[in-house]
Amino acid sequence: MQKATCTATHVLCLARKKPLKRPDYTCITMEIFAKRLMATATSTLGKKKIDLFYDVLSPYTWFAFETLMRYKNHWNIEVTLKPMLLAGVNQATGNKPPGLVPNKAIYMNSDLARCATYFNVPFKMPEDPFEMIMVKGSLIPNRFLTAIDMLYPEHLEAASRALWISGWSRGEDFTQPAILAKAGQTAGLSKDQLLKIQEHMTHQATKDRLCAYTDQAIQYGAFGSPTIIYHKNGSPQLFFGSDRFPILAQEIGEEWRGPQPNSADSKL
Repeated sequence: MQKATCTATHVLCLARKKPLKRPDYTCITMEIFAKRLMATATSTLGKKKIDLFYDVLSPYTWFAFETLMRYKNHWNIEVTLKPMLLAGVNQATGNKPPGLVPNKAIYMNSDLARCATYFNVPFKMPEDPFEMIMVKGSLIPNRFLTAIDMLYPEHLEAASRALWISGWSRGEDFTQPAILAKAGQTAGLSKDQLLKIQEHMTHQATKDRLCAYTDQAIQYGAFGSPTIIYHKNGSPQLFFGSDRFPILAQEIGEEWRGPQPNSADSKL
């Protein structure tokens, strides 16, 4: 970055040493180029680091996930996706799933619908969310995502989205191999890649990675999903939930333009 800055400055100085009898558009062009070069270098090297610890068992996390993915092209951030086990976080912290608190469960029925509209996410409550969350859980889909992260990380975002759509839009059982395979194919994974992922799900290294991310989230202070960690000058700053983006934007020095920054009417 220092070399690029010095070079650009040197070019501008040389261009300005000659007396100009008429507007020197070459000099102006070089100045614009130099500013863009320096801005690009700063943007590339100075991205703010954000970790998203998430479990596809949480519908609220889907809203946060989509929002962060949309803002990757608007904020100067680098987002690292880290699948974790929400059940492990709850056990370690003594937290309870909201469905076990009667008033919370009633509230969620209407609140999730409102949030789905606000975040523009195709959420639909499954027929039996209690069985989905409390009986079947998310160990299998999270091992699936962890294996993808270890083998084909470029597909992790799309595969995570496909699982949320599967479970929280179509009401499918994403603990079943056929549903996992369909989600993988939607994410662009080939049949051969899916076979490797299926095998890798049983490896100790995959299990250890999932446990490690879960433990890391707990050490940061997580008590649920989504847990967003902004690394500010080496100090982790925790944000919980899908409704803290205006505050996150304030902390990282960026503009919050609503949940759909690509929309012409996104700014609230």
